[in-house]
Amino acid sequence: MNTISKIIGLGLILILVIFSESKAQSNLEVGVRFGRDFSIDATFPLSKAPRLHTTFYVENDFALGTYLDWLFALDGGPEGLKFFPGIGPEFYFGDSFELGIAGDFGVEYSFKFPLTIGIDWRPGFIITEKFKGHNNNWGLTARFRFVKV
Repeated sequence: MNTISKIIGLGLILILVIFSESKAQSNLEVGVRFGRDFSIDATFPLSKAPRLHTTFYVENDFALGTYLDWLFALDGGPEGLKFFPGIGPEFYFGDSFELGIAGDFGVEYSFKFPLTIGIDWRPGFIITEKFKGHNNNWGLTARFRFVKV
């Protein structure tokens, strides 16, 4: 299989995932993330399953990560338990500007009251100037749920 065929196939799979239905629902949520850096964490519903997941890292250097996550509920699992894969850009504003891309993988639980807690992992690559990877970005999140869609 040549490279162009692989890229087209991967693109078709990505389109199917984006437009597929899921039992999970997205919510407007804002909270904190404790991990490699302290951060402000927010989710914005785009549809039933995909959401925009934005994080403002504020501890060392200021950084912004924004990820497109797909939420999935486990069949027969506890109500409120979801897992998600995602991907998106990261922007670092320190002594110099750096651009990265990272995955966003996690599990979260939404209680019946307006609180969601979770754990996630965001491995990624810095793609400007020096191409380097990082895989130590684990975090615990707690977010207040504003709107259920």
